[in-house]
Amino acid sequence: MHSSTHTPVIKNERLFLLTIAGIQFTHILDFMIMMPLGPQLIRLLHIDTHQFGLLLSSYTFTAAASSLLAATYIDRFDRRKLLLVLYACFIIATLCCGLAPNFTFLLIARALAGAFGGILGGLVQTMIADVIPFERRGKALGTVMAAFSISTVAGVPLGLLLASTFPALGWRAPFFFIVLLSGIFWVIGYKLLPNLTAHLHNKPVGNIFQRIFAVAKEPRHLTAFAFIAMIMMAGFTVIPYIALYMTTNVGLPESFITVVYLCGGAATFFTSQLIGRMADKYGKLKMYRIVAIASFIPLLITTHLVPIAWWLVLINSTIFFILVPGRMVPGMAMVSAVPEAHVRGTFMTLISSVQMLSSGLATLIAGLIITRTPGGQIEHYDTVGYLAVACGIVTIWLAHHLRIPPDPAASSKPAA
Repeated sequence: MHSSTHTPVIKNERLFLLTIAGIQFTHILDFMIMMPLGPQLIRLLHIDTHQFGLLLSSYTFTAAASSLLAATYIDRFDRRKLLLVLYACFIIATLCCGLAPNFTFLLIARALAGAFGGILGGLVQTMIADVIPFERRGKALGTVMAAFSISTVAGVPLGLLLASTFPALGWRAPFFFIVLLSGIFWVIGYKLLPNLTAHLHNKPVGNIFQRIFAVAKEPRHLTAFAFIAMIMMAGFTVIPYIALYMTTNVGLPESFITVVYLCGGAATFFTSQLIGRMADKYGKLKMYRIVAIASFIPLLITTHLVPIAWWLVLINSTIFFILVPGRMVPGMAMVSAVPEAHVRGTFMTLISSVQMLSSGLATLIAGLIITRTPGGQIEHYDTVGYLAVACGIVTIWLAHHLRIPPDPAASSKPAA
């Protein structure tokens, strides 16, 4: 049932993970950095809030679509070569965002950046699963998830900082920064990343779409898809509206939101790796249950906050950003072990697509639940919190039913 592949040997596992984490950081940052640029883009490009919403959603939905498309070819190429080509295309698309003269050009550039960024997410996770044995995969994914968490919580303040630091460039500055940073990581990746071709030894049989459908309909894969979808629902129903709720309902100044995200980012840099190491030591499933249940507390507090002391808000928000994204570390470690090696690339691109679609759907559903009073305050955010907790409870049940086949590369039984 399993292929006879072996785990590739790399000279420096730490450098490999840091390089992969850097690539992950830049393409997630590219998505997050758009959120604080709304006022400038609306003013300077003469667009309305609906058009700004299109700029945000175009990235998400093309990322989901491209992930599905990538499933038709991702297992046919050397992982390293494919990563470098896609990353170069992503850099060019992001450069076009910074050079965009009008809304239409920017919309197309954002869609292209999302298309290439969406594939990168699944490919990064696939490469980790190819290289790192299961018994150490929690720590490895913790390193990469630290990059994910930092880019998620640092994107907002970094976008504001760059736009204000370089007024001549304004909203374009964050995109040029990402291009520069991505170019550095591309060169590092070119020099350090190993060729990964073991999966090519299993020659695909039959029509490509039949093979994708076969991967997608596998019962244990369907459980993993549902698990990831519920994790995203449990987070992205709440996260996109935190800044708005804190300024309108809790009464915090907009400048304080930067502090909230920076503290959350600094904390997750360390805790994501800690959670990963603990998942390897005590078991992925056990660690997932603990972090998921603990995350319900800051989730409910966040969605029920009233005007209180700023330092209490900061303590809760930091715990929120530690635990809510922290669930993904043991969660992805378990999910990456579900497929067999020769279909892992296809499976992980489908997982990436599910992530994008479910996060967009979560934001949409929360937006339909939440309303604003004539005074500008947010209503029904508490309902969103209950929905997030309900989805989180479902993930705990689904995690228990993830079926992980024996890993020939692992020297011990799965920790989950």
